[in-house]
Amino acid sequence: MGLREIMPDAHFVGEEGTTQAFAPTGEFFIVDPIDGTTNFIKDYHFSSISVALVVDNAAELGVIYNPYTDEMFCAQRGQGAFCNGKRLHVSSEPLENAIIVFGTAPYHEELNEKTFSLAYSYFRKALDIRRSGSAALDLCTIAAGRAELFFELVLSPWDYAAGALIVEEAGGLVSDCDGHPLVYDRPCSVLARNKTVQILNSETNR
Repeated sequence: MGLREIMPDAHFVGEEGTTQAFAPTGEFFIVDPIDGTTNFIKDYHFSSISVALVVDNAAELGVIYNPYTDEMFCAQRGQGAFCNGKRLHVSSEPLENAIIVFGTAPYHEELNEKTFSLAYSYFRKALDIRRSGSAALDLCTIAAGRAELFFELVLSPWDYAAGALIVEEAGGLVSDCDGHPLVYDRPCSVLARNKTVQILNSETNR
């Protein structure tokens, strides 16, 4: 039985193909069939499939699958987050012991300098930084406690809808980079972290 039979009134929003406009009410599946497209094209094994169910402007279900490691990350609001059936928890490490993961918003050249300035601020204070090329898997990395903070200055809803819920259900915090709630009708910045790691800005390295 397909999703259309299970939820006949649900709409679909996604990166590929014909999609419908998001509205603040109703049921929407937000789908990214390949998150980390450049990685996929280059056979760089860090890409994923991401699906979220958003109901009345709140993510209720999120599933992200990494076919290279055969890891299935999932969450349901109020029910916790899991990877292959094992419950996930964000770490409690502070910034000095943290791995910071980030995205470079490669289609927005106007954000290049700000992105790398912020990354440098974290590089100076944290244990190390990483840039993977899949925001969805980066969010799962935070949820699994493998890293402590993720940021990207602009992402589309299909990049973060599922992953943001997985982080929250693993005990983490997710917002845009200004501390506002995420939106699903347009791109926005994303900041996901545990509750311990310090938030920096690009002025910190000066």
